[in-house]
Amino acid sequence: MTDSAIAVLDVDGTLIDSNYQHALAWYRALRSVGETYPVWRLHRLIGMGGDQLVTALGGEDLERRVGDQARKQQGKEVDALLEEMAPLPGARDLLLAIKERGHRLVLASSGQQRHVDAFLDKLDARDIAEAWTTSADVESSKPAPDLLQVALKKLGAPPDASSVMVGDSVWDVKAANNAGMPAIVVRSGGFGDDELREAGAISIYDTPGDLAQALDDTPLA
Repeated sequence: MTDSAIAVLDVDGTLIDSNYQHALAWYRALRSVGETYPVWRLHRLIGMGGDQLVTALGGEDLERRVGDQARKQQGKEVDALLEEMAPLPGARDLLLAIKERGHRLVLASSGQQRHVDAFLDKLDARDIAEAWTTSADVESSKPAPDLLQVALKKLGAPPDASSVMVGDSVWDVKAANNAGMPAIVVRSGGFGDDELREAGAISIYDTPGDLAQALDDTPLA
């Protein structure tokens, strides 16, 4: 790792405590179109993009029948839960710590534009991050590498730029692996350490604040 690197940070579940609200929003959205799945199964897929989640949950038949309707309704359900979503401990401190070390910073979110805007405001991050992504930027989201590659492009960086991904789910780690990036993970996604390490995470921390304090022990030193 060079002295200066690009930090590519996931937002939902990594900086903002939102994963369980997203699982509930998917549960309500699917029930609205006549499909009921246990919330625990939905939680296991949070971090995967909405373009892939429905198929991963119930196959191509479910996607064909209700995919578009469910995604549209899920967005509305998230709207109703936005006020309950708050920055995780030390989230803004992590952004500042990365910048203070001279690294470039881009937020790689697969959320809808209005939700990303709300999270940027909650983090007061518009003057810290150089750029950010939304679901509108890619056709295939995590675990595909597209979102991370687009994040680099937004900084004018080449695909092989020295970069590190910070996420919270196995889907973040797999996307990072597919993009050729090492992945650091926080536990707020609700996945087990064994799952995260098996997916390829190089280190795991409880909160963004814990990672900020240990940054000198990571490739973002």
